[in-house]
Amino acid sequence: LFPYTTLFRSALDARRHRPVPGQEQRRLTPNTNTGKRVKTFGLYKKQKLCSTCAIEQLFSAGGADFSRLCYPLRIVARRNSRRSSDAPVAFLISVPKKRLRHAVDRVLMRRRVREAFRLNHHSYPLPEGERVDVAFVYVANGTTPYQAVENAVKRLLKGLAEHFGTPSSTTGSYDRQ
Repeated sequence: LFPYTTLFRSALDARRHRPVPGQEQRRLTPNTNTGKRVKTFGLYKKQKLCSTCAIEQLFSAGGADFSRLCYPLRIVARRNSRRSSDAPVAFLISVPKKRLRHAVDRVLMRRRVREAFRLNHHSYPLPEGERVDVAFVYVANGTTPYQAVENAVKRLLKGLAEHFGTPSSTTGSYDRQ
């Protein structure tokens, strides 16, 4: 047999949207016993901060209600009660070209921050009806491992939840490195 058949086979299965044998699916399914849907860990368009006006207000002098540094990230946040979407948090991720010169490195760090936010933002809820615009700014000079990024996101989200009202009901455990 050709030694790369498993590689090609898994790529073809992924292209056809079939699960690869032996790999678990990460998507959660509805709970058939109670009729309730299980919480999914997706990110949606309504959670993306796209408004130019909102971004300018967030970064203008005196525009931020909350700002904190937790290496390798800095968070800048402000209340935005005028936002029409029902998502409590609308966020953006900024990885400056000054810090990471290569586009592949910027994309890698943006994906790591987005994944850490996606998995952890449910653990630190905001009060009902609160609308917050958030920017994560990458401040390290090189790429950092996912675990360090996830720990920073957890600490920043915990601080954000405490600042805007409710302390976290679930204590996020993280390891300091």
